[in-house]
Amino acid sequence: MNPPDIIVTDAPEAADLAVVSDSLDRFNIDASGIVDRRPLAVLARDPLTGKTLGGITGRTSLGLLFLDVFFLPEALRGSGIGSRMLQMAEAEGGRRGCRAAVLYTISFQAPEFYKKHGWREFGTIPCDPPGTSRIFLTKDLQPAT
Repeated sequence: MNPPDIIVTDAPEAADLAVVSDSLDRFNIDASGIVDRRPLAVLARDPLTGKTLGGITGRTSLGLLFLDVFFLPEALRGSGIGSRMLQMAEAEGGRRGCRAAVLYTISFQAPEFYKKHGWREFGTIPCDPPGTSRIFLTKDLQPAT
């Protein structure tokens, strides 16, 4: 077999991303015996148009809830909607058997929002612009005993 061509792209096709994701998922299933990877979205939609205004996207896998992206337009921030959406994502992770959740945010985004909701910082990595960091957070989803 000839070695594969290796390319770098900022425009991968959906089929390319699926090959990588599905192959890693198959590897994880074979190694762990656990078939539990599922996408998760909590969406805020306009009640009149049904248009998505913002939301949370992530996934659950191998007992962890991963929150990848969380965005709300400025007009909805501070209204309690974000808190409710975060609680809904955490609750769904718990229903799916996740013992913990992980995410990262950027220092100019919302680290204090997450900490206010019981998330704990476990690492930071400097990034651009200078003086900015990615902040990694986790939260235990196990019910208190």
